[in-house]
Amino acid sequence: MLEFQCTAVLFDLDGVLVDSTKSVVVVWTAWSEKHGIPPAKTLEIIHGRRTIEGVRMLTPHLDAESEAQKLESAITNKKGGTIAIPGAARLVASLPADRWCVVTSGLKEFAKIRLNDANLRIPEILVSADDVNQGKPHPEPYLKGAQLLNVDASECIVIEDAPNGIRAGRAAGMRVIGVGTTYPIEELKEANAVVKTMEGITATSKQGLITIRVE
Repeated sequence: MLEFQCTAVLFDLDGVLVDSTKSVVVVWTAWSEKHGIPPAKTLEIIHGRRTIEGVRMLTPHLDAESEAQKLESAITNKKGGTIAIPGAARLVASLPADRWCVVTSGLKEFAKIRLNDANLRIPEILVSADDVNQGKPHPEPYLKGAQLLNVDASECIVIEDAPNGIRAGRAAGMRVIGVGTTYPIEELKEANAVVKTMEGITATSKQGLITIRVE
């Protein structure tokens, strides 16, 4: 067992708190085929990046903002497309409301809908693609989260499922726990610790100090 102490926890959304993989794969695959792009190439590029950045990389000739909005809406509104990751609700419930936030590459409007659909608490602070100029793997999203929580980056723990997100957290000067819900464990080695599932992470809070245990 590994143990970390911090004053705030910053969560990625998809693959950490919620699972909308089925919707993501179906929607992006259809979009890729429409634009003559191999779906496998698209799926490799997009995870852990803002939708708008994925669109820009794959189809620079399109209106990226419009395409991103349509993609996010289709993913979010697909029936039965979002469920809670096992262990996520328990972990979030163990943290003080003002000591955690979500940092997602998606749009804020749809992030809230996904959290609701998964019956998870909507955090007081939610950093989304709308709030930053540069997405993961740039550190800006996680630095923004720390700023809004009023916590120094070095006092934060990030929980991520994607290499791009892990790199963003490390670049922000934060310690990162990688979760093997989306990528093979060996691709998450840049994290300070790696677990197979969210159920392997527990937290306790006392006098403003959070203790995270990783099994």
